[in-house]
Amino acid sequence: MDSVKDVVEGVKKATLGDTPQRPQGQKKEKKEKKKGGDAEAGSRPLEIDPPPAYIAHRIKIFEKLKAEYDESVSKKSRDDITITLDNNRHEIGKAWETTPGQIARNISKSLFERTVISRVDGELWDLDRPLESSCRLELLDFDHPEGKKVFWHSSPPIEDGFYYEMGLPEGEAVQQSDWKPLETIAAKAIKEKQPFERLVLSKANLLEMFKDNKYKQHIIKDKIPDGSDTTVYRCGPLIDLCRGPHVPNTGRIKAFAIMKNSASYFLGNAENDSLQRVYGVSFPDKKLMDEHKKYLEEAAKRDHRKIGQEQDLFFFHELSPGSCFFLPHGTRIYNTLASFLRDEYWKRGYEEVITPNMYNSKLWEKSGHWQHYKDDMFTFELEKEQFALKPMNCPGHCLLFKHRERSYRELPWRVADFGVLHRNEASGALTGLTRVRRFQQDDTHIFCTQDQITQEIEGLFDFLRTVYGCFGFTFKMKLSTRPDKYLGDIETWNVAEAKLKTALDSFTAGGGSKWELNEGDGAFYGPKIDVTISDALKRDHQCATIQLDFQLPQRFELEYMTAESSAKPKEEPEATLKGDAKTEADKPKGPSPGCARPVMVHRAIIGSFERMIAILTEHFAGKWPFWLSPRQILVIPVMPTANSYVLEVQKIFRAQEMHVDVDISGNTMKKKILVGQMQQYNFIFVVGAEEEKSRTVNIRNRDDQSTQAKGDLIPLDEAIKKLKVLKEERRLVNAI
Repeated sequence: MDSVKDVVEGVKKATLGDTPQRPQGQKKEKKEKKKGGDAEAGSRPLEIDPPPAYIAHRIKIFEKLKAEYDESVSKKSRDDITITLDNNRHEIGKAWETTPGQIARNISKSLFERTVISRVDGELWDLDRPLESSCRLELLDFDHPEGKKVFWHSSPPIEDGFYYEMGLPEGEAVQQSDWKPLETIAAKAIKEKQPFERLVLSKANLLEMFKDNKYKQHIIKDKIPDGSDTTVYRCGPLIDLCRGPHVPNTGRIKAFAIMKNSASYFLGNAENDSLQRVYGVSFPDKKLMDEHKKYLEEAAKRDHRKIGQEQDLFFFHELSPGSCFFLPHGTRIYNTLASFLRDEYWKRGYEEVITPNMYNSKLWEKSGHWQHYKDDMFTFELEKEQFALKPMNCPGHCLLFKHRERSYRELPWRVADFGVLHRNEASGALTGLTRVRRFQQDDTHIFCTQDQITQEIEGLFDFLRTVYGCFGFTFKMKLSTRPDKYLGDIETWNVAEAKLKTALDSFTAGGGSKWELNEGDGAFYGPKIDVTISDALKRDHQCATIQLDFQLPQRFELEYMTAESSAKPKEEPEATLKGDAKTEADKPKGPSPGCARPVMVHRAIIGSFERMIAILTEHFAGKWPFWLSPRQILVIPVMPTANSYVLEVQKIFRAQEMHVDVDISGNTMKKKILVGQMQQYNFIFVVGAEEEKSRTVNIRNRDDQSTQAKGDLIPLDEAIKKLKVLKEERRLVNAI
């Protein structure tokens, strides 16, 4: 259960089943150092002695139920099965006996040792878990995204490792001095090659197994439906709720390190208990750990929060958590991004609109968001009516479409909106610019006919290529198809998915990257394409999304007059989610005679401006390309008598809509240049009497060391011309 934030109960870590309320400090009693441990004087003991009673209680239940499960498996028929590998090689095995690990070992010992996890007919599968029938088998190593995720899945995995949450006795806090003892315990477990054992338990057995832990009780009661079951895993004395799968045993881990610790709220809710979170990382090779630490050093240098402070781009304040204050230089980046998109909108036939920030709850009830998204919205009462700040623009754009009669001649209608959005993110989830409560995005919706879907999607692919190309991003796309619960009829879904596949194939044939199929992961209202970009550190970020929506046009009864407006169109299927029962009054009406429903395409390319600025800051490491830079030119005088020329040069280049700052302070010229270099100005103009007399500038290029001393003087007109080209062509290379 990846969404479940499990709480550590204290296996070889001094944690308790029932944890006190939020810690009020970091009080810590001095305790005697335990024999055989690396605990420092005054720190907690390595292990609780004697162990808490709940450990034995859980092990007793696990061993009893595991014996019953093994007994039932022993009675199953050992029929011959065929296992098909990636290279279409076929292996013969026995049902309920042959494991993926055995198949890998039979091929070669090195393959088995490299393999982290298997995938059976698309489902991740433990290497030691017996196969149940004929299947297709994939063997995934650490380099595979799923392999890496499983390797780090002994705790909730994150992008660069994993974390574990716990409550300590008397509300104590984890200290950095605890890291080494934890690594010592991990090393001991690794040396013992403790196996990961999987077991399926009923909800009733889970509640009994974890009866001493109020957090797991809450998770089990809230996340697991009555009458159903889920999996637990055992590793040594630790037994925990987990969907799995895992590596075969702890011996697969060759390098392990604690990276940091922090406080967190249970389930990310500030109203809940405060817990302690420990972050770690592990690798199947010590060399990978060394490479990872170097990567972390580079990522830390590029952290957008650090660069944002150094370059005076933005800040946050406790009086408005999750809402960014963009300073003048940060606002320059924000506005440049918006201008860039507006230029593209003009070329591509988009129309920009402005819509309200708050709506009556009736709008959200009609769209379905009130039922499913209310807790993530900022709601309030006004004149005895419920209102909410908008978290997205789509329902409002439906009102725009329905404002008057529409004709097929108007379609496609491409609507763009930079309106302010608010989402009620948990305080514990707020992280710099990457997760905020107040934001803007390049939100657009395209209303089109079904026949226009392919051409619109192909147009969006070209839009993606243009925008991401200007940032130096590569990107890949994934098509998510019809989920188990969906709206509409299968025929409509099949047609829509076929159109998206056609557009994707055309993109690939035209030199674009190969796309992936993500079966069954579409939205309930239509298939979607998720777009992932890769930055300078080869990190993936999902920013763009393209979604087809058949639901909102039905819910809002949107329609347009067709070319055959005198004929009654084919009756459309009702927008009923499979498994939902609706009364006649609830069912949406079909379109009027001579009309049809439009298809709604949701799309964002850069997504949230805030998040994209964070990504770009780290991608460029604060060295912005000239066209996007908040500090394009700094003009410095050789001596005070040149100050008037400095101000004149600033005025001339500002007239060309370039960001030009001056430094006519009392600092030395050398210090002014050094400060300008540290602030990452693209170009520094150093001017004196000679430059003023010849109407020239001496230009130092941030990215060209050969220009850091006085060079050839460039006439003002020539400098303007070269810099305008650099800006207008949105070049990535800082050269003129």
